[in-house]
Parts: sequence; structure tokens; C-alpha cells
Amino acid sequence: MPRFQDQNMSPTPSAVLFDLDGTLVDSARDLSAALNHVLRKAARPEMEIDRVRHMVGDGARALILKGFSDSGAVPGNADIKAILDDFLDYYLENIAERTIIFPGARQVIEDLAAREIPLGLCTNKALRLSEKLMTEMGLAKYFSAIVGGDSFPYCKPDPRHLTATLEKITAAPERAVMVGDSANDIIAAQKAHMPVIGVSFGYTKTPLAELNPDIIIDHFDDFPQALEKICERF
Repeated sequence: MPRFQDQNMSPTPSAVLFDLDGTLVDSARDLSAALNHVLRKAARPEMEIDRVRHMVGDGARALILKGFSDSGAVPGNADIKAILDDFLDYYLENIAERTIIFPGARQVIEDLAAREIPLGLCTNKALRLSEKLMTEMGLAKYFSAIVGGDSFPYCKPDPRHLTATLEKITAAPERAVMVGDSANDIIAAQKAHMPVIGVSFGYTKTPLAELNPDIIIDHFDDFPQALEKICERF
């Protein structure tokens, strides 16, 4: 597996921020199971996992709304709250049953941490879910900050979600790098004037090339070279 060639590469990024679902982990199976759990209870048809994959990225409530609107009327706010609570309880209990880390991601995280490059997680997933999933996957210990979609009054694609995450780890935004798989990640980074590495294996509905990330990688084995190319611009 390709590793960083020069442990003293200069300049280095002030921090690397990662998205979670569709970037570090393939969580679609567990998210799909939780969505189908609440759909079944509401006598709605279940959804195939390939359809659910493209609904992920805006948080649990948005996923539920998309799932219900696909098969009929969307429940009212009171009903949605109860459905959301049920979804979250089920998902929290089963959060890592079938979720996997994307190939090569763990090695990249370990290598970046070994080089003492601060790492941040910036996801639209709720904070308690993000923290539990990262812990279950054995990744939380490498991250200086884990920020969820409910950590601030704003979330991606608002660029403040990224810059506020960087503030938590006291990292300069002009030398930080974002890694993500969707429009939320790419747009947030571009608005924050941060270079962004797009991963092609995530959940985006829009072809990644149309979102114009600085570099696209097809596997985390390609990450070290991509990061070094970006660092040459600093």
C-alpha cells in the first residue's frame, strides 16, 4: 500500500478534515436497515440499499423525509419526531453491524496521525452517532475534533462548519485540506477557500467531476500522492 514518501515533507497541511459516511466508512447497509425499520412500522415499502446510498449526507431527519416521500405523503412534524426517535434508537443500537471502513482509509489515518498532522471529522451526521461510530470503528482516538451536523447552528455545505471545526483544533484554514464524497463537502470547502480531495467511491448523486474538487481519488491508496500535490501549492 502506498505510504507517504517523505515523513518530513514541507510544507505540511495544518490539518486534514474528513467527512464520515461515504468517505471514511461505508455505512449504507446500517442506515438502510434503520430506514427500512421505520418504513415497515409505517406500512411503507422498504427501499433497496442502492437507492438509500444516494439519500445519505444531510442527516437522519432528511434521510427519513426522503424515504417517506418516495412512497407517498410525508408525515407531519409530530409524527416525524416520533419516527426520528425510533430511527435513532434503532440505528444507535445497530450502528456498526454492517458498516465497514473503506479500503486503505485506516492506514491513511494512522499515517497522518504518525506524522502529527491534526485530524478533524466534519460530518452532517448527529454528533452522538458520529462519536459512537468512530469509536466502534476504532478511529476516534486519531481525531483531535469530531464535529456533527448538530454541533453548530449550521452544517455543510455552509463553510462555517469546516472553519469552526478547524478552530476547535486551532488549525489555519488556508493550509487545511478537506476530504469528502459529496456536493456538501466540495461546496463547503470551496466556499471556505480550502483545497478538497474528492473520493469517487462515496454516495454522491452528482458525478464527482462535475463538482470540481481539486483532486479525485478512486482508492485511499492514491491519497498520499494527492495530498502531496496539494501541499506543493501551500
